[in-house]
Amino acid sequence: MSELRNNAARSRYEMDEQGLTSWADYRLTDGRLYIDHVESPAPLRGTGAAGRLMAAIAADAQARGLKITPICGYAAAWLRRSTEYRDLVG
Repeated sequence: MSELRNNAARSRYEMDEQGLTSWADYRLTDGRLYIDHVESPAPLRGTGAAGRLMAAIAADAQARGLKITPICGYAAAWLRRSTEYRDLVG
């Protein structure tokens, strides 16, 4: 597993595991991170890869003082379940 990458040119966060890349498309506006879509390649589905990606994104947002508005259903569900990061939702 690699560290979180912010691919600003593509407006997405990326994280590699097992030679594959999970990603989250986002928009950053006025101190708010809109997460539009989260996806992991088929071989990584069910392994927790998307959850690890979300945890890294949430930690980054928290460190940068950003609020998160999840557009993606997965991101919204993950943030609702997170006791550590649910206060970032706004």
